[in-house]
Amino acid sequence: MTTFTLTSIQPAYFAQLEELQRICYPTLGDHELMQVAHFASQYRLFPEGQIVVLAGDQVIGQGSGFFIDFDFAHAQHSFKAICDGFYFTRHDPNGAYYYGADISVHPAYRGQGIGKRIYAARQAIVRQYNKRGIIAGGLIPGYASYKGKLSVQDYVAQVVAGVLQDPTLTFQLHNGFQVRGLLENYLEDSASDNWSTLIEWVNPDYQPTTP
Repeated sequence: MTTFTLTSIQPAYFAQLEELQRICYPTLGDHELMQVAHFASQYRLFPEGQIVVLAGDQVIGQGSGFFIDFDFAHAQHSFKAICDGFYFTRHDPNGAYYYGADISVHPAYRGQGIGKRIYAARQAIVRQYNKRGIIAGGLIPGYASYKGKLSVQDYVAQVVAGVLQDPTLTFQLHNGFQVRGLLENYLEDSASDNWSTLIEWVNPDYQPTTP
């Protein structure tokens, strides 16, 4: 049985992380993928927020993100804009939320609980730093099969209701996330028709701080 190790990002992993992006997201445009320079910036700014999963010496999973304040009343954004071109320079140690930029698991290792462990590691970071929760743009790759039959609003509603299963959104719902809205032109992804869901996980242990 393969043993998986969860650790924080290190420079030795940068090249493998870039290759993992290409393997995991074949439908994304090249400019929508994180590369070595991006991982180097994330490492400089917030290494403990960047989770890497190893099988031996091979990088087979990752979860990246940063702290940020977020206004749900003005929620529309693109992945690239909020992540500042994937460099994460908007990272604010005092931000109320952890923005989950990406979770990637190598196809050969899916179905072994790796994604669940990355989500749990993110939740542990949020609890450790007493943040309100996790927000993210969750892609809906299953929408590719329904684009000609359902609006994106109807598709997401049916996934939330459990009528349809989406490879990504259904998994996120099972991990405690709720859909807070839809993000148009979130990134260039033919499977999701460039749409994303705005999802939130609320930290049940959050303690408001006294001003």
